[in-house]
Amino acid sequence: MTEKEIGLLILTFGVFLCFVHILGYVFERLRQPRLVGEIVSGILLGPFVLKKFAPQVSDFLFANPALGEDRTKAILGFIYWLGILLLMFISGSQVKRLLSKDNRRETAWILGIGTPLPFLIVMILGVSGVISIGPLVGVQGVEMSALLVLASAVAVTSIPVISRIFNDLGILHTRFASLILGSAVLEDIALWGVLAVATALTRQTSLADQNIVGSTAQHLIITFAFMGAAIFIMPSVLRTLGRSRWNILLRASRLAYAIIVLFAYVGAAAYFEVNLVFSAFLAGFGLSGGIAGGEREHFSEALDAIGKFSYGIFIPVYFALVGNRLVFGRDFSPSMLVAFLVGSTLLSLISVGLAAKLAGFRRLDILNLAITTNARGGPGIVLASVAFDAGIISAAFYTTLVLTAIITSQMAGLWLRYVLSRGWPLLSTDEEGVAEQPFATTPVRELLGSPKSPSTGF
Repeated sequence: MTEKEIGLLILTFGVFLCFVHILGYVFERLRQPRLVGEIVSGILLGPFVLKKFAPQVSDFLFANPALGEDRTKAILGFIYWLGILLLMFISGSQVKRLLSKDNRRETAWILGIGTPLPFLIVMILGVSGVISIGPLVGVQGVEMSALLVLASAVAVTSIPVISRIFNDLGILHTRFASLILGSAVLEDIALWGVLAVATALTRQTSLADQNIVGSTAQHLIITFAFMGAAIFIMPSVLRTLGRSRWNILLRASRLAYAIIVLFAYVGAAAYFEVNLVFSAFLAGFGLSGGIAGGEREHFSEALDAIGKFSYGIFIPVYFALVGNRLVFGRDFSPSMLVAFLVGSTLLSLISVGLAAKLAGFRRLDILNLAITTNARGGPGIVLASVAFDAGIISAAFYTTLVLTAIITSQMAGLWLRYVLSRGWPLLSTDEEGVAEQPFATTPVRELLGSPKSPSTGF
């Protein structure tokens, strides 16, 4: 690449970085989740705002003849993935007690009822004709695939967005956070398997002819084996490597060693075709000692450095790029949005609330869990994008899924902010409380709107 091409890329990245921090700060001052402002910044730079009102500026940034639109998209796509992988790596290093004994019973109830119940209800209503699937179907015309996407969209929980909200509010270390993320990690594996079936149905006319069930089962077995090894085996391996005298890389740079661990997990996940987002989360989890914990203090300085830089640069740009990829226009259906938003939210709240009650939680605990798990965020957007690109769903339903993901994430952030501002516990059994985290560059009291705290932003 020439110096001019590199300069244009840096300029494009700088524009994103400028807008994302300004809009994030403005939304934070308005008592809104900062990540919503970051997504809005991407929308403003997208084809339906900047391209429409300032086409010359848009073409200069994203389709400059000297650089090429395809090359710009490829590099921004790499930054997008780097942002989400770093977010999940940091989140994994902070989460405590994932699948530990004091969370297993509650996680089992949420996974056993909170996730499958709304999925099954939507499937039954769709098959029986109560829900009209026609307007949701894409160009492939396969109603069953569209129904599977609809059911998955109701049950999905956003790990990246929830992790970001937890970090911004300084609660990523709590049992509440580990319970939510532990459940979300496992439930999303199953839902991605459902999406694989839905995609395969649009390409084949017979399950028996192509053995779709067998190939999907094989993929899920590999995924669960990878997850099991990452949770129960790799933390011990990393602990041994971290204490080995011949680990020259660790002695040379703990920061570089931590990044290499992340890259190794992601590379292995790519080879076995396991979701890269989960692998990044498990890399941070393994580096911090896994279920046993106790290793994070050895890498605290390195992880703090990675976290501060990532939350200042790559992670905000990731959320801006999420907004930049959204599609609006005449295909948008307000009635479909309202129907899906209200219906899916009520179904999710009732299902998770029931699971939480059976798990032994009471009152505010149930409400906190239900509202937080209703956030669809990034996975909701990815689910919509994959389904739309495969011709499973219509443009109107795609737009509905994307907007619902943003709105439900905002609802979760606003509710958690309100609970913390009132001094209420997230879980009555969580004795750790809320404390400012090393990665949260904005103090908790400022996030809650305290006029006495200085504005630092990030």
